[in-house]
Amino acid sequence: MQNPVLPFAFAGMGAGAILYWFALRPRALNWGATRAEIEAMMPGDDAIPEPHLLATRSVTIKAQVEDVWPWLAQIGYQRAGFYAYDRIGRLCGIQAGPSAVRIIPKFQRLAVGDIVPMGSKSGWRIEDLQKNHFLLLHVRESGREQTWAWVLSELDESHTRLVLRIRSRLMRPYLVPLFHLADFGSLLMTRKHLLGIKKRAEIAAWQTEEWLSGELSKASWLPSVSLDRQRHTTL
Repeated sequence: MQNPVLPFAFAGMGAGAILYWFALRPRALNWGATRAEIEAMMPGDDAIPEPHLLATRSVTIKAQVEDVWPWLAQIGYQRAGFYAYDRIGRLCGIQAGPSAVRIIPKFQRLAVGDIVPMGSKSGWRIEDLQKNHFLLLHVRESGREQTWAWVLSELDESHTRLVLRIRSRLMRPYLVPLFHLADFGSLLMTRKHLLGIKKRAEIAAWQTEEWLSGELSKASWLPSVSLDRQRHTTL
């Protein structure tokens, strides 16, 4: 005899899947992004024209572009980490230790063609970059091709917009349904990653402002001082 609960269970699962796919998934893929950012062309879009996964996630940072870029430039395994969930990163093999809370000068020089380590046995190539504007990483491994593009834009003299565009394509299309099961996990990690950069850049910018204000108050004999580029980013 058929269990009368089963049809309702399957119906509920189907309704839940439809709700996630059409209502929740678009929000997860485009967390924090504006319509203009979602529709905008960004570095790396032409490398994977028909991705199986396309995500655009954004955050506003109360700091100048020059204060945000150093945190982005030093990401990577056995570098500054990824500013996300460090324990999960270590379990996944992409994190060697805690994410950095200071700017590390030796990791600030980047060039096209450099490999950014993403694990003990994995590295992503810098496909293109423009300092204080964007960083584009490109990788082909483990049956997939991906681009990650971080784009910085100045909103005003004290705010920066950071947009992360992810494009991914599987070499075996029949695995795509399984690939989509990781969408929510991807949101959690990249959201934490963006907020980690935001937190560090804002703290550094605040400390710089406080330090400069204190120094200038002690030097009241100075007739005038320009603060345009007098900044430091050490926590």
